[in-house]
Amino acid sequence: MRDLILKMSMSLDGFVSDIDGTNGWMFGNDDTAKSWSVDYLWGAGLHLMGGATFAAMARHWPTAAGDFAAPMNAIPKAVIALATPSLIASVAPGPGQWDAARVLSGDLAEEVARLKGELGKPIIAHGGVRFARRLIAAGLVDQFTLMTIPVALGRGQALFADLSAPLSLTLVEATRFPGGAVASVYRPR
Repeated sequence: MRDLILKMSMSLDGFVSDIDGTNGWMFGNDDTAKSWSVDYLWGAGLHLMGGATFAAMARHWPTAAGDFAAPMNAIPKAVIALATPSLIASVAPGPGQWDAARVLSGDLAEEVARLKGELGKPIIAHGGVRFARRLIAAGLVDQFTLMTIPVALGRGQALFADLSAPLSLTLVEATRFPGGAVASVYRPR
C-alpha cells in the first residue's frame, strides 16, 4: 500500500494562499529549496489534484520551462472531479501525462483507497486549499510535507482551518534552506 503525501507550501503564519487565493509569494529565490522540491516531486508515482488545481496546472505545465516542468509533466496524474466534472471536461490538456489523467468521480475515500492500493511510489497530492482540507477531514493523508516560506501574510487561507478536533502530528524530518525556508515532514499519530 502506498502513502498519500500532501505537499504544500505555507507562510510563517500558517496560510497556504493569501486571502484572494493566490500564492505568488511562495516562489522565492532559494535555489536549494527549489532543487529539494523538484527532487521530492520525482519521488511520486502519481500526482493527485482537485479539479480546479488540475485545470490550472494542465494549462500551465505542458508548455512550461524550468526544473519543475519535467516531474510535473512526466509523472502520471489523477484528478478528483467530484464537484467540478464540467471544469475537467472543459480543459484541453497538453501532450504527455496531462491528457492521460485519470478522472475519478466516485466517493473521495473510496477513490483514494483504490489509488493507495495500487503498486508504485507514493501519491503526492497538490492542493488548492479546499481539496487539501477535504483530504485532511477524511483522514486520508499519511504524510504532510510542508515547506514553510519565510513570509508572513497576516491573513489568508489556512490549511488546517476545518479541523473538528486537534490533529496530532509527529515530525519525522526537517530540512532548513539557505534562504530561510524549512521543509518539515510530519505523519499523523
